[in-house]
Amino acid sequence: MLFKNYDELVLNGATPLLKQKRRDVLAMLSSALEAVHPSRVVRDVFVGSQMVFPSEVIDLSSFDRLYLIGFGKASVGMAEAVCDAVPIKRGVVITNDQRAALSHSYITVVHGGHPLPDEHSVDGAERILEVLHQATEKDCVIAVISGGGSSLFCKPRVPLADLQKTIDLLLRSGATIDEINCIRKHLSLVKGGLLVKHTKAVMISLIISDVVHDPVSSIASGPTSPDPTSFSTARDVLHRYHLWGVVPSSVRALIDRGLTGAVPETLKEGDPAFDTVFHFIIVNNERACQGALQKAKELGYEAQILTTSLTGEARFLGNYLVERVRQSPLSRTTAFISGGEPTVTIHGTGVGGRNQELVLGCVKEIAGSDMVIASFATDGIDGTSRAAGALADGNTLARAMQQNLHPSRLLKENDSYRFFHSLGDMLQTGPTGTNVMDIQILLP
Repeated sequence: MLFKNYDELVLNGATPLLKQKRRDVLAMLSSALEAVHPSRVVRDVFVGSQMVFPSEVIDLSSFDRLYLIGFGKASVGMAEAVCDAVPIKRGVVITNDQRAALSHSYITVVHGGHPLPDEHSVDGAERILEVLHQATEKDCVIAVISGGGSSLFCKPRVPLADLQKTIDLLLRSGATIDEINCIRKHLSLVKGGLLVKHTKAVMISLIISDVVHDPVSSIASGPTSPDPTSFSTARDVLHRYHLWGVVPSSVRALIDRGLTGAVPETLKEGDPAFDTVFHFIIVNNERACQGALQKAKELGYEAQILTTSLTGEARFLGNYLVERVRQSPLSRTTAFISGGEPTVTIHGTGVGGRNQELVLGCVKEIAGSDMVIASFATDGIDGTSRAAGALADGNTLARAMQQNLHPSRLLKENDSYRFFHSLGDMLQTGPTGTNVMDIQILLP
C-alpha cells in the first residue's frame, strides 16, 4: 500500500460517493508512481549487453570496463537495475533516503543532504570523481541521474555554508527550478557540464526528469550536459528576486569574477568534451500522468491530461485547475489529470509544501460540491513537511471550520501542513525512491 494513511483518507469522505472518489484518486496516484518505478524503467533499456533507445543502440561489450555513478532520489533503484543487467567494475551513488542500500558490494552508497547539500554531498562528489579518474578512454561510465541530484552531488566553488544560505534564500524566494539551478551551476566545479572534464571514458547518462519540458541542462543542474546559461544569467536571477545584496559576499565575488572571465564559464554546446557523452531521458512526468490515465479508464472514467507542464504560484493553481475542469465540455465522469512543478513564495513561518498549498488554495472554491482534488509529490516529500501532498473534497471546508482552521490564514503563514494534518487529509508515503515532479487529479 503506497499511502500509509489510506484508510483514514477514504473514511474522511462524508458520503459514499466521496469515499469512492477518494479511493479512485488514490488508485490513480498509485498507478502513476508504478509507471515511473526507477528499476523498471532502467531495466527496460537493456537487452543483453546492449542499451536500446528509440534513436540509438549502444553495445556495452565493446568497452574494457563499465563503471557506474549516480545521484538523485531515484539513484539507488536505477543503479540496482544497471548492476543486475551488466557487469560493473566499481561505482558510487548518492541518495537522500537514509534507508537505501544496494545488494552489490562494489557500489558505494552515500547519503547526502536535501534540499540543501551537506558534507556528505561533498564527500559523495569526491568519491564519484575518484571513479571517473580511474576510468580510461577504453571504458564506459554509466551515469544514473534523477531529481534531487543538484543538492546531493556537490563540489562548490564557495564555502559550503555560503552555498547553503544562497540556495535556501532562492528556495524561499519563489524562483523557478531553472533559475535556482542556474545559480547552482555557476557556484559549482561539477555542474553545468563540468563533470565530463573529469574523465576520458565514454559517458552514458540515463536520466529521470524532474523538470518541466525535460531540459537535460537543468535536471540535477546538468553535470553532463552543455549549459545555455552564464554568469550574467546568474547575476540577473539574484537581482530579479532582490537577493544580490543578501547572498554571502563570496557568492557575489565569484559571479563578478566570472563576469570578467577570471573564473571559467560552464561548458557550452560544441565543446569537444561532449564528443563521447550521450544523454537519454528514460522517464518523465508525462509517463506518470499516462499511468494515472490508464488506471482511470480501468476504473470506468473517461480521462484527460490537462497539462504536464503546470507551473506558477501553488496557492493559485488549484483554483485554476478547478476552473478548467468546470469549463470542460467533458462529462462529470471524467478524471482530469495534470502534472508539473508549482512554486511557493514563502512569507510565513509555517510548515507545508507546494502540493498542500495548491490543494488548500482551492478548498473554498470546491466547498459544497462533489469534487475531489489531490496533489502529490512523486518523491514522497512535499516541501518542509512530512507529507507527500494533500487531498480535499467538497466537504473539507465544513470539517475545517469545525476545528477553527481557516484556509486563508494558514496560506498566509505557509502552514498548509497544519490544515491537512489536523483533518487527516495529508498524503503520507515517505520517500518513494523516484522523482518526476508532481501529479494532480480532479474528479468533478
